[in-house]
Amino acid sequence: MSELVTGEAVALELRPARLPSRALAVLLDLAVAMAVYIAVTVALVAATASLDEAAQIAVSIATFLLVLVGGPIAVETLSHGRSLGKMACGLRVVRDDGGPIRFRHALVRGAIGVVEILMTFGVIACIASLVSARGRRLGDVFAGTLVVRERVPVGHAASVPPPPPWLAGRFSGLDLSAVPDGLWLAVRQYLTRMQQLDPQVGWSMAQRLTADLAARTGTPAPPEVPPAMYLAAVMQERQAREARRVFGPGAAAGGAADGKGAAAVGDGAAGGAAPGVGGFAPPSASGRPEAGVSGGSGAGAPGVPPVVPSSVPPVEAQEAPQDAPRQAPSAERPATGFVPPA
Repeated sequence: MSELVTGEAVALELRPARLPSRALAVLLDLAVAMAVYIAVTVALVAATASLDEAAQIAVSIATFLLVLVGGPIAVETLSHGRSLGKMACGLRVVRDDGGPIRFRHALVRGAIGVVEILMTFGVIACIASLVSARGRRLGDVFAGTLVVRERVPVGHAASVPPPPPWLAGRFSGLDLSAVPDGLWLAVRQYLTRMQQLDPQVGWSMAQRLTADLAARTGTPAPPEVPPAMYLAAVMQERQAREARRVFGPGAAAGGAADGKGAAAVGDGAAGGAAPGVGGFAPPSASGRPEAGVSGGSGAGAPGVPPVVPSSVPPVEAQEAPQDAPRQAPSAERPATGFVPPA
């Protein structure tokens, strides 16, 4: 499959049409055009029977140009590259950058098509299509167009793996406006195929993409975050922003809140952890670092309160009367374990 690259370096997975399908589409278009041409010619011969021979020749030439040349040009212009034959074969004429064609593209294709299709019975067009790597005839070369297949087999798109929960929402302050679409495409392709790459090759690619992404955002990547995790977290941040832009501010509010909470727990738990892969302890199945590695089983970092497991319900404080004075915790009464806010 040949890829088309737009001006923004975005690869479009469009399949150029080959000679058999293009020849069938041209035959269908010629059959329709000849049927219309014969019908119009018969009507004009009956209507211009009283004219002299020169006038009849002029009318026949004008009919030929309007029906067999101007007709296909008008159809391709109005339908943006989809004639009757191309619609039946699932083809479409597009520009080299993948955009829709305009009148000048259809005019050049139609004018050169008179020579390479009508006058030579398609011999020049067949030779040019066989020689070209993307199956283009001379009209496509001079017009800067390409005939592609619209109906292609539907494949299962690979999904981008999500980042670890302790990284979600960490890069919400990055400026992603200067990152080009081509770099996003490269990051997505790497994330979807990194399990199929050699470890050394995948690591070098991740480092290169991380450096490019950091240069575009103006913020260096954290040295303790592995490159693949950094790319996945930034890609998730971009997807969240696109969702908020399309569906509203509250589209990704729930996921962002959960990601920030998970990131805060991961940062606090990994404060006293032994350095793992890239400086981060690997998360467990629940999304938090392992207790044996992070020290979360009892001895936390200095100044950080212990994390209460989510499975243990908090102790509800009994409501005291409004007129009763508050009593400070004493040595006889044990503390509740909650640190009062500063």
